[in-house]
Amino acid sequence: MSEPLTTAGEGFHPHLHDAPGQPAAPLRTRLHHIRADALDGDTAQTGGMRRFAAVSGKTVGSEKLWMGQTHVAPSTSSSDHHHGKSETAIYVVSGHPEFVFVDDSGEEPEEVRLRTGPGDYIFVPPFVPHREENPDPGEEAVVVIARSTQEAIVVNLPQLYAPPAEGN
Repeated sequence: MSEPLTTAGEGFHPHLHDAPGQPAAPLRTRLHHIRADALDGDTAQTGGMRRFAAVSGKTVGSEKLWMGQTHVAPSTSSSDHHHGKSETAIYVVSGHPEFVFVDDSGEEPEEVRLRTGPGDYIFVPPFVPHREENPDPGEEAVVVIARSTQEAIVVNLPQLYAPPAEGN
């Protein structure tokens, strides 16, 4: 026998009730169930993409982690951007998004395009400029994102470029 599914509007913990007259328990003392239809769209945005927070300081009180999903419309490209000090892990749920960055480890900088599909992962190191693209004219691309910072840091850029190393 299993517990019923959490129902929207019942709060974070529908099966745990605070006693009347008692203060509510702090966010960080209980598990949180974030329903797919309750994601927070009030996040940092980049042109061509829609980001939705599931796990963040605002939604669940996380201190070191942000997780959510991003939707890239058909035939769309994001703006060039980076995520500051945050490490970013990306899991492709649907579609075939492409991730573009400049590799300047050789003699000449070279634009690199990583073509992905459902089930693939991408790692984006801190401060690495990149952009996401969805070349498919008929299918939205959806990815799940996890970041090592509490909130979604997005620094929009005028172009893909390698920022100078710290201390230079």
